[in-house]
Amino acid sequence: MFSLYLHKLCLRKNSTGNKPVAPLGSRILTNPNDIYKHNMWDHVQWTEEDTEFARLKTEENSSERVPLNEQVIFDRDADKMWEKFYEMHHNKFFKNRKWLFAEFPELLPLGQSRTTQPTSRLSLEKHQDNIQPASYPGEYATFRILEVGCGVGNSVFPILKTIKGTDAFVYCCDFSLKAIELVKAHPDYDTSMCHSFVHDICEEAAPFPFPLRSVDAILAVFVLSSIHPERMQGVVNRLSTYLKHGGIFLFRDYGRYDLSQLRFKKGRCLSENFYSRGDGTCVYYFTKEEVHNLFTNAGLEEIQNLEDRRLQVNRGKKVVMRRVWVQSKFRKT
Repeated sequence: MFSLYLHKLCLRKNSTGNKPVAPLGSRILTNPNDIYKHNMWDHVQWTEEDTEFARLKTEENSSERVPLNEQVIFDRDADKMWEKFYEMHHNKFFKNRKWLFAEFPELLPLGQSRTTQPTSRLSLEKHQDNIQPASYPGEYATFRILEVGCGVGNSVFPILKTIKGTDAFVYCCDFSLKAIELVKAHPDYDTSMCHSFVHDICEEAAPFPFPLRSVDAILAVFVLSSIHPERMQGVVNRLSTYLKHGGIFLFRDYGRYDLSQLRFKKGRCLSENFYSRGDGTCVYYFTKEEVHNLFTNAGLEEIQNLEDRRLQVNRGKKVVMRRVWVQSKFRKT
């Protein structure tokens, strides 16, 4: 079955008609004998046998679930779980996401310079319909990015490095105080270009330090999967209100039947495709259809919605692992 699987590797086709396909890597395995020559192979198509194997594995590991009276802990104490995670690991999980601008070029403000005169407050208020507050971090920037669930800055610092010299500003938040402390302690943190703050995106009444309809791009990378499925729609709805008209929501997260989902043992499943890890943090595994519904129900227009399937290879141990992510872009019209 595995040899058949390797022979059926192919270039990915976009799932949404003739819309542009994201790069998602360019290393294509055409000869199965070459599989151990690289650590990752892109644009992988699964066979029916692969999908059925994965389905049966998730059916098995979700057959025994966390008791309902214990599940409330994972939602109620999610902030404590992540705080403990960062207290223990600090920035050991920092990975510079250099791929961000290849996959999400919308994060790059074109034709803008920090040497230009700042937008006047009168002009800014005119474009924002006089929305209050009148003064806030990044007020005079002409391009604003919000990253939610920023962690220790895996995305923030590549973005700051890339937008340096432009009239752009980055907001980044996480509900872990320790994570935000680590971001602020980073040598590349620059308050003239970035404002980091503690924020729980699940908390309906929690205010952001900028007005509604003032953000050009929102980035959520491996964030929504950590939230209880019943809360996700409300989170996307609220975040979308901060996008300008024409602003874009950029999303990347775990896909259904990713290797990490198949590896869960019985008794870790909270609900369908939603699991608790050993450290108490949680993870959900999305389908493209679920992602589409999540964002279009918030009034956003789908620009791109792709399943990113890859082969991750441990060449030393001769182990091949199938990874699945969902990568999407939705625009506020």
